[in-house]
Amino acid sequence: FFVHLNLLVVTMATKFADIAKAPKTILVDDYSTKINLKCKKDAGDVAVTIETDRSSGGALASKIGLKGSYGKLNIDKAQATADGGHVLETSLVPCEGVVLSFKGNKGADLGVDYTKGHFVGTSALDVKDLSKITASSCYGLDSGFNIGGEATYALSGKTGISEFNLGASYTKGPTFASITTAAKVSQFHLGMVYKVNSDLSLASQTIHSSEKPFDLMAVGGIYKAPFADIKAKVSGDGVISACLIKEIVPKVTVTATGSVTATDMSNFKYGLGVSM
Repeated sequence: FFVHLNLLVVTMATKFADIAKAPKTILVDDYSTKINLKCKKDAGDVAVTIETDRSSGGALASKIGLKGSYGKLNIDKAQATADGGHVLETSLVPCEGVVLSFKGNKGADLGVDYTKGHFVGTSALDVKDLSKITASSCYGLDSGFNIGGEATYALSGKTGISEFNLGASYTKGPTFASITTAAKVSQFHLGMVYKVNSDLSLASQTIHSSEKPFDLMAVGGIYKAPFADIKAKVSGDGVISACLIKEIVPKVTVTATGSVTATDMSNFKYGLGVSM
């Protein structure tokens, strides 16, 4: 699909994990340095996806996935990888506002999401090792604020609350700002987006703590040019990255990326992705 980012539309019912999503969409997504081909095809009620990556050594590795539904059960992802791994993600809606989910990969998590008006709550239990349970909640206010928090309770080893964090975001007009904590509220992650106009948006991400009062993660932006979407950023360690996203024909999107260190222009890395 062709990327048209409407970053500053307030979604009142927001998961805590997505409370700071807007700047990440500009500064994190699409900057891959892999060679990738992704093909999607509907086969009746099932959608089939084949994704192939080319390693730096030239070797190809593919994974095939299925997505579909049977009655009320949704198979969100059933995937087999080239190294023999398997991924299974399913979901079920037993009643309005409640979603039961299972995610199995190297681990296995059983989750419950609950949405009611402006409130979203989530919980996930590690059913493979019974090592932890994680819960989060987020509430959206009509004023443009989203506030929430999450906590992890360890069920094995040293039992008790092993992690807890808080977060908030605010949207008004062309401005979006978010603050989330990490490492038991010892770090503060600040994200900002400013929509200059319908074609240009700027974003930044910084980390603040007592050990390091200011740490720049990245600053950049996205420009929706007539011929393609162009994203660019500079990270705190001096790496300059850019990507171009273009729908060359209907349902075929090409993403070309490149990155280089400002102090060593010879260390250029590139990536190319095709999705159809």
